[in-house]
Amino acid sequence: MRIERSHTRLDRVFARLDREPERPVLLAAPEMSRHRIALFAGTLAFYLAIVWAVLITSWLVRLDWQVMFFRPYQQWPEIHAFVDYYVVLGQRGPTAVMVAAWLGWRSWRQHTLRPLLALGVSLLLLNVTVGAAKIGMGRLGPHYATTIGSNEMWLGGDIFPSGHTANAVVTWGILAYLASTPRARRWLSALSAVVSLGVGMSTVYLGTHWLSDVLLGWAAGLLILLALPWFEPLITRAEAWILGLRDRWYARLRRPVPAKEPVSVPVTPAPAASAAAEAAVCEPVAAHRTRTPVHLAPGPHITRSDRTPVTPAGSRRPPHADRHPRNTAPAARPLSGS
Repeated sequence: MRIERSHTRLDRVFARLDREPERPVLLAAPEMSRHRIALFAGTLAFYLAIVWAVLITSWLVRLDWQVMFFRPYQQWPEIHAFVDYYVVLGQRGPTAVMVAAWLGWRSWRQHTLRPLLALGVSLLLLNVTVGAAKIGMGRLGPHYATTIGSNEMWLGGDIFPSGHTANAVVTWGILAYLASTPRARRWLSALSAVVSLGVGMSTVYLGTHWLSDVLLGWAAGLLILLALPWFEPLITRAEAWILGLRDRWYARLRRPVPAKEPVSVPVTPAPAASAAAEAAVCEPVAAHRTRTPVHLAPGPHITRSDRTPVTPAGSRRPPHADRHPRNTAPAARPLSGS
C-alpha cells in the first residue's frame, strides 16, 4: 500500500522557488511618481522642522528633558533585558549582514544583482547623510548633557539624528522597496515601520538618545528610501558593468587553446621506374608471365639453367665425400669382391 505524503505550506513555497529559473517579470524598479515626490517633500519638511525646533530650543527640547528625567529604564526595569537585545535590530553591522544574506540569496535565485546593489547604495547614502548631520550639529546625548533645558548643540556630540533609528528604517525598509508584489510591499512597509519605531523608542528607554533624535532619525531613513528611484539608473549601469566584467573574465578563463598548424611535408613525385613497377604489380598474374620484365636491359639473355651458380664466400653446406659438382657425371664406384 503506497502512502502519499501531504505537502505542507513550506513545501509549496520551496517548490515555487525551485520553479524560478529566470528573472521574474515583476521586478520593475519603482519610479519617482508624483505620490512619491509628495511624500519625499513632506518628509523633508518634517526633517527641517525638527532641526529648527531643536535649534531654537522650542517645546520639543523641553519634552526631551522631561522624558530624560522620567528615566523609563527605572520605571519599567523588567523589560530592560529584552530591550537590550531588541535594540540590536538597529545596529548597522548585524542587521546589514542578515539583510545582505537574504538579498544575496534572492540575487542568486532571480539572476540579478539589483537587490545587493540597492542595499549598498542605500547604506552608502545613510553613512554620508546621517554621518554628516551628526558631525555637523554635534549634539550631546542625555548621559552627557551639561545644562538643563539647553539643546546641547555644537558641543562635539554625535547623536542627532539617531543612527540606530535611521539604520533600522533603511535596512528593513529596503526589503519592502525590493518586494516583487504590491501586497508584499505593503506588509513589509508596515513591518519595517514598526521595527524601526520600536528601535528608536528602545534608545529613548535606555537613555542613549533624546526623543527628537529618534524623530529625526526616522525621517532621515525614510528620505533615503524615498530617494532611491533617482539612483536606479546608476544601479542598472553598475549591474551591467559588473556582469560584463564577469563575462569577460569567464571568456578569458575558458579561451580555447589555438590548434597547431599541420606541418606540410613536400611530396616528391615517384620515379618512372617505381610507377611502372606499381603498374606491373597491379596487373593480373597471367599478363605478367607473358611480358618481358621492364627492369632487364635490352639484349640476348640466357635461361636460368645456363647460369653459373654464385654462392657466397664459404659454402654453408658441410663437406661430403659423395657430393659432386653440377653437370658432371659421378665417378665410377669400385666393385667390391664377392
